[in-house]
Amino acid sequence: MTKRIFISLPVADVPAATAFYEAIGCTRNPAFSNEAAASMAWSDAITFNLIGHDLYRTLTAKPPADAKTTGGPLFALALESREAVDAFAAAAITAGGRELHGAEDEGFMYSRGVEDSDGHGFGPIWMDPNAYDAMPAAAEPVPAA
Repeated sequence: MTKRIFISLPVADVPAATAFYEAIGCTRNPAFSNEAAASMAWSDAITFNLIGHDLYRTLTAKPPADAKTTGGPLFALALESREAVDAFAAAAITAGGRELHGAEDEGFMYSRGVEDSDGHGFGPIWMDPNAYDAMPAAAEPVPAA
């Protein structure tokens, strides 16, 4: 069985968020979408659930975070080429998102930083599969916070 992930994001405006996620390549699943929420498939394994603030408040006692002013998850989305990374960033910005940082080119890895209109951060990324496969199995550990 394929392991799937469903990422629930609080959004201020479900239709606007839906349009943004369609622009970056997601497909709306009408069976799990209505005026209060939209289910947006990025792939067969990854789905973003865009949940309006009113519905979100019924799921948790915590208020929805304002991702425009508070740091939160950053989603790195692997793409097939550098050109796809640039196209993703351009589509995100055109659809009402904001550029967080321009192109970062490490040779074997290429990325950009954007956020949606609610402030959720995305890092479209391309990595040379040969470079990734050649990386040592025991890379330097990430320091504990």
